Amino acid sequence: MELGVIEMKGELRLLNLICIVVALVFVALAAVNALSSGDFLSTDNLFITAVCLLMALMFAANPLLYLKSEGKLPIPFMKRSAVPAGTGVGTFARAPASPPLLDARGRAVPPDVKSMMANMKQKQP
Repeated sequence: MELGVIEMKGELRLLNLICIVVALVFVALAAVNALSSGDFLSTDNLFITAVCLLMALMFAANPLLYLKSEGKLPIPFMKRSAVPAGTGVGTFARAPASPPLLDARGRAVPPDVKSMMANMKQKQP
């Protein structure tokens, strides 16, 4: 089992590296298109630049989401929880989850009914 985990991390690193390289290639293509074209604001040049940047975003999204899940990508204005990084369990602080309030058929109760139920529970001694 330990060997399988090591192999998976190696594959993940290789796939993330390939995605980053391809994203950089698409950014370079957009830059070359912007620098080499005579009239940048033509419809064709703007379309090619937009497609290249969109493809770069698509390839960069997976490595960025992986870094965020590992806690290695700092996200400004978000509080960190006390859970150590790398455990894969909620790296950001969240409100404690209360059990969902269900009706007789097992469906979720709307928020206004939840607030009425909470008010009724508070009034009882």
